[in-house]
Amino acid sequence: MKLNRRKRRGFEDTSASSDIAFLLIIYFIVIAGFNVNKGFLINLPAKDSTRLILKDDLLRFELDRSGILLFRGEAMDHSTAEREIRNAVASRPNLAVILTVDGSAPWQQVVSFVELAQRLEVESFSFTMKNPEGGST
Repeated sequence: MKLNRRKRRGFEDTSASSDIAFLLIIYFIVIAGFNVNKGFLINLPAKDSTRLILKDDLLRFELDRSGILLFRGEAMDHSTAEREIRNAVASRPNLAVILTVDGSAPWQQVVSFVELAQRLEVESFSFTMKNPEGGST
């Protein structure tokens, strides 16, 4: 008696390979971490919170239209500003850094200064835009 054997088909002939490929795609999508660029994370105070800062605890910097950083009317580079802020933070923990930015200043200079303040863990940081007439907004 001759048995009728079913002929085995190869892996590539069946639809199992596409099913496995589909499941692998789903698996990798599920385990993959999504990298989302969150930009700057700045700790903002609560809406109804008030914080008193003494005038002596203010450290004012200015960024002019050409991107030069000014402190007390004198130009300084970022490494000097970093040293100045680091020393001020060490001596006055309630320090607030204020950056006044000219509207024509290169944005990268502003970003670099914000990163500097963030890296030095300045708790109170503020920046304002300077009016073309010379005042702050």
